[in-house]
Amino acid sequence: MPTPERLAYRYTPAHSSPEAPLVVFVHGFLGAGDDWDAVNQVLPEYHRLTIDLPGHGKSCPVQGVSFDQVCRMITATILDCIQAHKLSATMPVCLVGYSLGARLLMYLMTKHRAIHETINELNVNGLVIEGGNFGLPDDEQKNARWRSDSLWAQRFKQEEIGAVLADWYQQAVFSSLNHEQRQLLIAKRSVNLGSALSDMLLATSLAKQPDLLPSVKALSFSEHRKPLYICGEFDNKFTQLAIGSGLDYEPIASAGHNVHKEQPRAFVLRLRTYLEQMSLGSVK
Repeated sequence: MPTPERLAYRYTPAHSSPEAPLVVFVHGFLGAGDDWDAVNQVLPEYHRLTIDLPGHGKSCPVQGVSFDQVCRMITATILDCIQAHKLSATMPVCLVGYSLGARLLMYLMTKHRAIHETINELNVNGLVIEGGNFGLPDDEQKNARWRSDSLWAQRFKQEEIGAVLADWYQQAVFSSLNHEQRQLLIAKRSVNLGSALSDMLLATSLAKQPDLLPSVKALSFSEHRKPLYICGEFDNKFTQLAIGSGLDYEPIASAGHNVHKEQPRAFVLRLRTYLEQMSLGSVK
């Protein structure tokens, strides 16, 4: 198997203890590592690593072709960071993903891990899922999603990106955004390359994702600690997914789909509690 490409990343060391856990942040579709800046700035006691996914940010030239290929790149990038900055190979790692990033990390820790042992070189002790979809239940929904994603991918590849984004952010999942917030997102995301986004959208389409919930529910990082699911109270779709999942679920007040951007302080409060429990091996 060829050596996986590395992704662009930014590492910020812990201010105090070199033995502190490493928190790895993976953004959503259209995002970049700097989407997590408001969160990173108030977690100085932890090592922090933000990754740009293929086709996004400084990883724009890197092409994503499948879930497994992207997961190999994520794993290789984390291992490279640990080695490059002379961190302990056994340091605890907590994976935090939003939307697409959450889906990739769930896949990484379940289906990918079952056949690719490289991830086991990391001491993963926690998984935080922010607004991640576990998978579609039947072929009818998968086929409908594939048709939808294919149309969006065609638009990203062929049309002016600002116009496509204006329609993208009108989707129901972004209903908590006001006009000003939508315009700011459109302006920020318009620097992306449409063809690269198109490739990544098809490579990691929800239509291609297996149902991950049974495997995610089976994950255990200690006797009592499981993955944590976070979503905003206004995000009706993902609130219902979270409630029905049986996972440890934390609703965040006054937030929609993108909690860490809309309510970063509340997000950090819950994340810090989870990280402290991870460090101490305590229960909720």
